[in-house]
Amino acid sequence: MWIIYALLSAFFAALTAIFAKAGVQNINSNLATAIRTVVVLILIWSIVLFRGEAKDLGSISKYSLTFLILSGLATGFSWIFYFKAIQTGNVSQVALIDKLSVVLTLILAAVFLGEPFSLKVVAAMVLIVSGVIVLIW
Repeated sequence: MWIIYALLSAFFAALTAIFAKAGVQNINSNLATAIRTVVVLILIWSIVLFRGEAKDLGSISKYSLTFLILSGLATGFSWIFYFKAIQTGNVSQVALIDKLSVVLTLILAAVFLGEPFSLKVVAAMVLIVSGVIVLIW
């Protein structure tokens, strides 16, 4: 099932890039990011409240909360820089360069989470980096 969720994530990320590029024209990229963030906030809290999942708030450990806050900060900075990049560049180029995050995630997952590298993972990383180099060149 996780593959279906991952494919849906990729699909909606692609729509995000296209919709964001159209929406960020003629407005400040930080304002555009703030509007997008409010929409995401309303959407996810609506889901949490509808499903009755807010009752779990009190059981979140400080450890989990710390890393969720750090993840939120990283997401915020990612969105801020992404919106600025698509405002001034081609979304097709920005989106591909943004996918270097996959390579960085694989490296960080190995270093901090102990996830293994395989020949297949290294080959995929090389292909992603090669694609970005071809695009930039």
